[in-house]
Amino acid sequence: MIRTGISMLALAAFLATPAVSQTAAAPTAAEAQAFLDRVQKEVTEFNLTAQRVAWVNATYINDDTDALAADYGARGTEMAVRYAGEAARFQKASGLSAEQQRQLTMLRSAITLPAPATPAAAQTLSDISTKLGSMYAKGKGTLNGKPINGSDIEAAMGESRNPAELKEMWVSWNDQVGAPMRSDYAKMTGIANQGARDLGFPDTGTMWRSAYDMPPEEFAKLTDKLWTEVKPLYVSLHTYVRRKLNEKYGDAVQAKTGPIRADLLGNMWAQEWGNIYDVVAPKGSGDLGFDTGELLKAKGYDWKKMVQTGEGFYSSLGFAPLPETFWQRSLFLKPADREVLCHASAWDIDEKNDVRIKMCIKVNSDDFVTIHHELGHNYYQRAYQNQPQLYRNGANDGFHEAIGDFVALSITPEYLTQIGLLDKAQVPSADKDTGLLLRQAMDKVAFLPFGLMVDKYRWNIFSGQIAPEAYQAGWDKLRLQYQGIVPPVARDETKFDAGGKYHVAGSVPYTRYFLARLLQFQFFKAACDQSGWKGPLHRCSFYGNKDVGARLNKMLEMGASKPWPDALQTFTGSREISGKAMMEYFAPLKKWLDQQNKGQPQGW
Repeated sequence: MIRTGISMLALAAFLATPAVSQTAAAPTAAEAQAFLDRVQKEVTEFNLTAQRVAWVNATYINDDTDALAADYGARGTEMAVRYAGEAARFQKASGLSAEQQRQLTMLRSAITLPAPATPAAAQTLSDISTKLGSMYAKGKGTLNGKPINGSDIEAAMGESRNPAELKEMWVSWNDQVGAPMRSDYAKMTGIANQGARDLGFPDTGTMWRSAYDMPPEEFAKLTDKLWTEVKPLYVSLHTYVRRKLNEKYGDAVQAKTGPIRADLLGNMWAQEWGNIYDVVAPKGSGDLGFDTGELLKAKGYDWKKMVQTGEGFYSSLGFAPLPETFWQRSLFLKPADREVLCHASAWDIDEKNDVRIKMCIKVNSDDFVTIHHELGHNYYQRAYQNQPQLYRNGANDGFHEAIGDFVALSITPEYLTQIGLLDKAQVPSADKDTGLLLRQAMDKVAFLPFGLMVDKYRWNIFSGQIAPEAYQAGWDKLRLQYQGIVPPVARDETKFDAGGKYHVAGSVPYTRYFLARLLQFQFFKAACDQSGWKGPLHRCSFYGNKDVGARLNKMLEMGASKPWPDALQTFTGSREISGKAMMEYFAPLKKWLDQQNKGQPQGW
């Protein structure tokens, strides 16, 4: 996850400017440009302090840092609202260039949680937002009756094969973390919606969808189209995994037909299923002969060597090494003496070279992949540092997530041998391809419907389609519709399971991750084609190819300076996000799954 502190996505100061009369003369293009110049200067100057405040709050969670974060968050919301309102006025100026129009639109839709233009509303909104984030960070579930924090419960959910333990962890986390947020979340939604209406949007969800260089309704249609392209692959995977879970646990735990029980999939949110690969691995081809986490431990890797290895991938493409301050100022391990937000994130403190990651690293395969992902954010941030303030971001938010993800796709057996982690004699032969692809699909493909429905859920809340008295029912309905899963126990309207997901508690738009899952395969295929790779796509590694790095850097340097189709075309040659590259990557697996599923009821 990217965390750029308080960027143009969540401005962080209230810089008072005189209110503009509704009867004032129409502004000129020159005045609009002066406004844009002023905004970018003020935001750049303020961001340094604001991002440091956010960093301290995330790494030293206490009442004082919560108060500081809430204060800066309130200023940021008020400032963002003021700038958005002014931008709307300046968009009426005659003679605006296309670039000025785009910049003004970016300002108008740059807020995640808009508040009505009153200080009290902004402060209330910020207080609630900070409280929810803190509640999540401090949240605990139980395992065998004993408290267990968020980072540890995630790991335990992936390791346990005891249905009673899994149910306990799932229920306790959602009851103790999600449910208490329910009333505050409803209040926050009401305030944000009023703020969105003040800016001319019907609701906050529409405002979120307006940030993609296309009308909001067209973007919603795009996400539906993309899901239609990849859904058959997911349904095949779901059908196969359900059968394997039934074989392991029996009908009393997992039925042969219908949806899958959410807590059995190796992840608190059933968003990625790779942790239960051992349960579903096909005989013979499913035994890959190695486990990346075990290789790391056998080779004596610690957190530092894991991060250095991730850095080494980017260096092999020609990117400059990370600055010394990265190693001095990042948070790599969970401190024993204080509360921190362990959720992995990448930070750009000074919008130049003070980049950092924040993780509670464990020596396992998941964190090895996560490190490659988070560093992708940092290298993107450094690449566009010379762009104007408004353009210091990904081409769209999915791009930022996809950069590290497509590099992580290159963590193939070939790559592991290149860095000396895997002996050549251990590289799986071609008859293991099914296992390699299934292992990837358990995370990449399984995630797709979750990546889409988290925001569909919030879009429906913001629009009023899901009322506060139906928060839990609305969540359960969408999880069944898109993921084909159900909770292990009945849930009622005292619950708020959505709040047990960090991005809901933290009000982080989530469609970016859905887009990133598809974009990463487009980027990966483009990189492999550019590197001249001739073997199966899923075995490709472009590690060490500086030609790929140079072309990639051209896209990264663009930041958000052009509409995202231009950036996409720069690296891939296409102007359309598509699920085709993912479907091509997994085509051999889809054929195998369909053979395995013969005679099995499809879907749920």
